[in-house]
Amino acid sequence: MCLGYPAKVVEILEDGKKAIVDYLGLKKTINVSLIKELAVGDYLLIHSGVAIEKIDEKEAEEIEKLFGEVRDANS
Repeated sequence: MCLGYPAKVVEILEDGKKAIVDYLGLKKTINVSLIKELAVGDYLLIHSGVAIEKIDEKEAEEIEKLFGEVRDANS
């Protein structure tokens, strides 16, 4: 099974093919070459360091909540 995690774009790098995103306070550089019309503040679904889909803030929050529930259930 493959999982994607939501992250917020905090910086788009000069080449436009990479961006720095924030996921729960962790900043990572990811490949965004599959995403059109990317802007700082957008939310993305990330899998293996690649942005696979743009999502809205509400969907990002729902996914984070579900991940939290799974994490808490396994504690």
